[in-house]
Amino acid sequence: MVKATGAGVRPTIRMVAAEAGVSTATVSYVMSGRRGEGGPGVSDSTVERVKSAAERLGYHPNQAARAIRTGRTNTVILSLTMLSDPWSLSVIEAVQRAAAPLGITPLILGDADWARVLQSHDADAVFVDAVREQDRGVLEELAGRGTTLVVFDEVLEPAGFDVIRSVAGPGCKLAVEHLLNGHREVACLVPSGAGRPLGGPRYRAYTSALEEAGIPLNEDFVGTFDGTTLGAYAATMRLLSLKDRPTAVYAVTDFAAVSAINAAQRLGLTVGLDVDIIGVGNTIEGERMSPSLSTVGPVDFFDRIARLLLKRAVDGGASRGGAASGPTVMDFPWQLFVRESAPHRTSTTRLF
Repeated sequence: MVKATGAGVRPTIRMVAAEAGVSTATVSYVMSGRRGEGGPGVSDSTVERVKSAAERLGYHPNQAARAIRTGRTNTVILSLTMLSDPWSLSVIEAVQRAAAPLGITPLILGDADWARVLQSHDADAVFVDAVREQDRGVLEELAGRGTTLVVFDEVLEPAGFDVIRSVAGPGCKLAVEHLLNGHREVACLVPSGAGRPLGGPRYRAYTSALEEAGIPLNEDFVGTFDGTTLGAYAATMRLLSLKDRPTAVYAVTDFAAVSAINAAQRLGLTVGLDVDIIGVGNTIEGERMSPSLSTVGPVDFFDRIARLLLKRAVDGGASRGGAASGPTVMDFPWQLFVRESAPHRTSTTRLF
């Protein structure tokens, strides 16, 4: 039996073969991940013996060498702009769950500078959650070089890469209209720049719904913040501390809605009774929290993204013959999810 290796000595495939009493070819086959239990020419007991020997010796396959041999890295990259956002966490959870049975490891890129990183880092597939105007041309360049991309964007057309499209405006209007069914004093939590709301169609859904309901826009009820969870919390504290405070809050993201719930509870208000709060995104965290978050968003969004990304990673990508149909647009219609934070109302009177 081979003795366990000491510090600084890297165990080799030959050492594992000697420890398990098999050939190096058998070790390579077992450790490649091409099979789980049993298989042609290799018994289950041999598989277990090889894996036990590798564990005792601390042997791990050389991933770089495997990538050169197979053309695959067994990794996917997730470029996520804001890691603390429940939306990003939902993407990570769904991809991890789908990747584990395939032996694929998700790598998280926690900033928006994916264009620079992908120039020098390879992965079997890449998910990008935000594309800046100056980086749009980079997508086609990367796809042309063989990078497998799945891109989340409301307006891009596929050009050697897949596009996840989920148009927010109409769904956000559903959220505001849901609150207006029981309230007239509805506030909005929205990121800002230079003191002005930056919510785009999500903010316009708020102003449009108010106008259609015949309710004038109250500037005091527009809670702008710096795009962080702490900023959303502080903005909600200001809104709900007004003398004539709003009785409902529409947040343009689920992460802002979660911060709003925390602020309301800090002020001693019962969410869903003293104040209704609704978000945007239909994230896993929002559904699981207490009180559960009313929200709008697409159905089965995160799991379907994960399935597409992992399919592209395994098949070799839409631009390289991995999909018979080539690059696609996956479109998600939105719907309203009524939960505890903003239950159905039938009255337009104040709740306190």
